[in-house]
Amino acid sequence: MDPIFKSLADSTRRRLLDRLRAENGQTLGQLCEQLDMSRQSVTQHLDVLVRANLVTVVRRGRERLHYLNPAPIHDIEQRWIAAFDKPRLDALADIKARAEEDAMIPNYVYVTYIKATPEQVWKALTDADLTAEYWGHANVSDWQPGAAWEHRRTDGSGTVDVTGEVLEAEPPRRLVITFEDSPEESTQRAPSTVTFLVESHQDIVRLTVTHENLPNKEMLNGISKGWPAVLANLKSLLETGTVLPQAPWEMADR
Repeated sequence: MDPIFKSLADSTRRRLLDRLRAENGQTLGQLCEQLDMSRQSVTQHLDVLVRANLVTVVRRGRERLHYLNPAPIHDIEQRWIAAFDKPRLDALADIKARAEEDAMIPNYVYVTYIKATPEQVWKALTDADLTAEYWGHANVSDWQPGAAWEHRRTDGSGTVDVTGEVLEAEPPRRLVITFEDSPEESTQRAPSTVTFLVESHQDIVRLTVTHENLPNKEMLNGISKGWPAVLANLKSLLETGTVLPQAPWEMADR
């Protein structure tokens, strides 16, 4: 097994194996892409992997296709892992994979253009009565940095579905708030953050909403459907004086 370990000791060769794992059966030219080295150098690394039986070359016409051979790696796994503590290592790998998946949740960014003034957009974002009209919830706060804000239902129950803190407020251009849709979990993770950026150009406004520090894919999926629906209703209200005929979020899952 010495040739296997020697070939795996080089980072370039490991990278070549990773590329074949992602897409098997690549030509030399394809494998050279994104590698800052000559074809000759890549060929030399591939020859090492072929001698270690980690890569198999198959000719197809004039092409030489390179395929990952997992058998030697499997032999190592069987010799040093499977016979000892594979269940525990599998459990640790699952935990690591879930943690890395959550750590890689992307930020959500949505941009819309509205025929309105920056002052009108700012009022629509911060006035409790207006938010109740296009959002179905009243956003309640004095909107001063450090103040709390609440996303209250308008059904008379007084239920608060989202809470947060005003981090920045620069009317009518920029508003930054924390967004806690699960207050009972707020001590276990940092809240997500929403930034509203209002930019004017002649008779229109570009409103950019950025939602950051999302805890998981479930929340990303939820806001990816929710923000476009809410902002479409806001745009309709400012441009026509009325919200959309039906609540747009009610058809978000169809």
